[in-house]
Amino acid sequence: MPDGLALYTPAQLAAVFATLGFAALVKGTTGLGFSTTALPLLVLAVGLEQALALVLLPSLTSNVLVMRSAGHFRETLVRFWPMFAATVPGVVLGLWILGGTDTAYLVMILGLVLVAYALHGLTGARVALPEKTARRLQPASGFCTGLINGMTGSQIMPLLPFLLSQHLTPDRLVQAMNISFTLSSLIMVVGLSHLGHLTPASLAVSGAGLLIVLAGTMLGARVRRRLSPQAFRVAVLALLLVLGAGLVAQAL
Repeated sequence: MPDGLALYTPAQLAAVFATLGFAALVKGTTGLGFSTTALPLLVLAVGLEQALALVLLPSLTSNVLVMRSAGHFRETLVRFWPMFAATVPGVVLGLWILGGTDTAYLVMILGLVLVAYALHGLTGARVALPEKTARRLQPASGFCTGLINGMTGSQIMPLLPFLLSQHLTPDRLVQAMNISFTLSSLIMVVGLSHLGHLTPASLAVSGAGLLIVLAGTMLGARVRRRLSPQAFRVAVLALLLVLGAGLVAQAL
């Protein structure tokens, strides 16, 4: 067994690899964010700091692949550059908070974010913002998303509802989200390395999980052709709602 893998117990490795496979299956089937699905289960298995490190490499890989296939990269970058630029200081501040805060509080914040995300998805809530208002809110959306990402690893809120308010085409929505995800992940790599959480052990485990992620994504594509993606999405959102509430209860 590689040295990195030996630092985790067999039960932890089984939980990590099963989680990565499940998150990839969910992303392949429904398009839901990989890290959003994986994080709560990884937190329960290995704790917040290790969960943040383990999810980075598989998430970053899947994000880059999606960006290549979505198209509209330059157009999206030009349209939302204030939001992307504001993400950077948000992530940095979030990482600074992560380095000096009791993780129990951050786990509770992650749980609350998951609950908010699940309720948003289950209720189908939508807000239509005028274009001028949306442009003004771009920096706030980027900064808040980066802040939450740096503290908890979650990259989805408030980014998703903000982008949904823009009535983007599916490809442009996916591209905007994944540019934000990728930028945040790259900053997280540097920040978690500085904090000592991104270790050779975590890189070895997440690297070993890439094949499982690929297989899970491919299986998800097959499931999508046989199962209603909407029904599966609702089931996963309900699971995230329960897991988020569980993390809040655990932190309390």
